[in-house]
Amino acid sequence: MKHNKKRNTAFIYETLARELTKAIVAKSPRQKQNIVSLIKEHFAAGSVLRTELHLYQTLLETTNIHQNVAERILHETKFAHSKLDTREVFDAQSRLIAAINKELGKDVWSNFVPNFKSLASVNAIFNSKTAIKKKVLFEQSMVDRMSAQTPPGPSTHLKPIDNLTYHSFIKKFNDKYGDLLQEQKDLLNRFITSFADEGFELRVYLNEELTRLKKEITSATEDSTEPLVTQKLEGVAEYLEEFRKREFTEGDLNKVLKTQELVQELRAND
Repeated sequence: MKHNKKRNTAFIYETLARELTKAIVAKSPRQKQNIVSLIKEHFAAGSVLRTELHLYQTLLETTNIHQNVAERILHETKFAHSKLDTREVFDAQSRLIAAINKELGKDVWSNFVPNFKSLASVNAIFNSKTAIKKKVLFEQSMVDRMSAQTPPGPSTHLKPIDNLTYHSFIKKFNDKYGDLLQEQKDLLNRFITSFADEGFELRVYLNEELTRLKKEITSATEDSTEPLVTQKLEGVAEYLEEFRKREFTEGDLNKVLKTQELVQELRAND
């Protein structure tokens, strides 16, 4: 399904999130700061883009509810979106698009966004120019997804724009992130979006992940027969515990990412 992705607020946000991940992994502090500044400025609390993004997320992140509740949520979300000033949204998007092109470059728009199809569907539901028949079908599909007993898995038939572009996106994404562990991807995702909820999800995730990592490191320490290795592992366990007592920083992020990789290597060499 084709649509103007640059006029899809949720797509822009997801694109910036993935560009920020790339900057963090590549250890490019200047690029990272530029992206963070763009997100904070254009998706600030109370801004029209932040409000519209929340409406997208309401539909996309709601699952496992009764069908009548899903229908009510869809109705209320559409009503809330209809109250937005379309000119204000358009102008805000235009300013952000121009800022992205200037500060980050047009290649940003080539980032592969896995849930592109879902974002496009919500955009069609919100768009007053969508044909009535198509809009009804999109809405019914959205209700079915929200009321499904289990969250739908990733689609194996995602084809954003066309097959050639789709496979190009896939290749770029896999080339960049194919060697990251799943737990590293999870941590990066929560760190990137932590500004949106004042770090609540990041803190919840870290509480569980740091406990897991410390348990693995402690177990490896007990099994180690090399004094130097034991000393190093004890040092790792100590700084993992220190994270709980202060604010989590970017420097801590890099250490936890390395610790996740260390734990994976310890398992492989058990």
